[in-house]
Amino acid sequence: MAMSCQSLLLLLCVGASAVEVQRPRGVPLSKKQFYEEGKPFTCLDGSRTIPFDRVNDDYCDCQDGSDEPGTAACPNGSFHCTNAGFRPAFIPSSRINDGICDCCDTTDEYNSGAACQNTCRELGRKERESLQKMAEIAKEGFLLKQQLIHEAKSGLEEKKGKLEDIQGSKKDLEAKVEALRTVKETAEHPEKEAKERHLKAWEDQKAVIRMEKDKAKMAEVFQELDDDANGFVSVAELLSHSELDSDSSDGLFTEAEAQALLGGVDEVDMVAFESVWNNIKEKYVSEHSNTDIPTPVETLKETVSDNSDSEPYPDDDNPEEEDDDDDYGDEDGDEGDYKPPPSTQSQEKRDHDDEEGTMPPYSQETQNLIDAAQKARDEFDEAEKALREVDDQIRNLEKEISFDFGPSAEFSYLYSQCYELTTGEYVYRLCPFNKVSQKPKYGGSETNLGTWGKWAGPEDNVYALMKYEHGTGCWQGPNRSTTVKLTCGKETVVTSTSEPSRCEYLMEFTTPAVCQELQMPHEHEEL
Repeated sequence: MAMSCQSLLLLLCVGASAVEVQRPRGVPLSKKQFYEEGKPFTCLDGSRTIPFDRVNDDYCDCQDGSDEPGTAACPNGSFHCTNAGFRPAFIPSSRINDGICDCCDTTDEYNSGAACQNTCRELGRKERESLQKMAEIAKEGFLLKQQLIHEAKSGLEEKKGKLEDIQGSKKDLEAKVEALRTVKETAEHPEKEAKERHLKAWEDQKAVIRMEKDKAKMAEVFQELDDDANGFVSVAELLSHSELDSDSSDGLFTEAEAQALLGGVDEVDMVAFESVWNNIKEKYVSEHSNTDIPTPVETLKETVSDNSDSEPYPDDDNPEEEDDDDDYGDEDGDEGDYKPPPSTQSQEKRDHDDEEGTMPPYSQETQNLIDAAQKARDEFDEAEKALREVDDQIRNLEKEISFDFGPSAEFSYLYSQCYELTTGEYVYRLCPFNKVSQKPKYGGSETNLGTWGKWAGPEDNVYALMKYEHGTGCWQGPNRSTTVKLTCGKETVVTSTSEPSRCEYLMEFTTPAVCQELQMPHEHEEL
């Protein structure tokens, strides 16, 4: 039962020493002045005036039915149950003398012969007992509210002090971040130069490998073409490779065309064949199935190592020194099998792996520069992360300090808290000022019933309702939303939840924060 503390106390006081004031049957005390016996009666809608003896004469004279408050003559009339000792009430005139006792004081059945008993005092006693308990809860709840207000005030001062301290530490942290940024950028410059030198050396060595591979290929092709092994490649020997025909449209590879490839002569030796090779190597098809000439990568490793001031893998830094040698290449030095140890095989180096082999590890000097730069980056990143965390703390504190937690911040204790209600099918979860959710009791995904929107109570009591909006959308319907109705209670608990309209939920929530101070009203001596 929802009612104000003033109404609650008024009901407690009513009935203690009530005296019924005489007036026509069915007339409430608030309208007694319009029914003065002996004076003409004017219909309450002002439509006409009739003699007083026509009031309650069982004939409807007034359009608004006000001349028959105690009979069933007017279909639009209403009957006032005095109900001394309980709460007064109104019933439709059609229920007068219908054989059913609607008024607890039996006044509605004055002429029906119904065997009614006056139960007003018993009903009043039970209601006053219930209201007395409610009054005690309201009183205790208000005392708890005062404690909440006191704690909220202390908490606010504490948060303001913490915010001031964090803002001060932020300045120091900002200075540290900028200093570490300078250290990082200073360390990254020599690192970049060393990496570029290493990469250039690797590119140069790859060029050497490609050139050596090309020469080896050329020598192999020369030997293939020199069928008589006389040390010369002739026009006749070249004609056996029709794929070298510069004019493939006619399907003929003539001696003149072959001679043109040889530079206008009939035959060339190994030295002169180099210029021929440059013209034919893109078209030439080997007579053998395997045309690749293995190129040892050891020369490359030795060359790069010779350019380094220290060993690429100090004995104490190689975590896989006991692994099988196959991880690093076999004794034949097959370039396709060679791999630097995982400890130094970075993604950057893997990006430069290609058919010429794997980029060798950095020299110790370069690795030291990389390690120093990485350490500077790590320290900078750590400080920058700490600064971001401080910024988050400042934003959260500023938000909490400025949040509307009620006139005296009495609702602030609900912040960052969650309360659950389990029903037959679902577990409902209310996190004040955050969101409302619903989850199946026996497993399943959570559904958002709305995120915090605003205080939504009436103008004279705006903190009586919370509105949570923009929840998970209903199928072919609106986004879910929840209205939370706050009532006074000694405990903070979700008491009920329902869905009055599709995708619109109503949640009942008790909290001491809405309890009001009880003010004793004047006792009413008349009914």
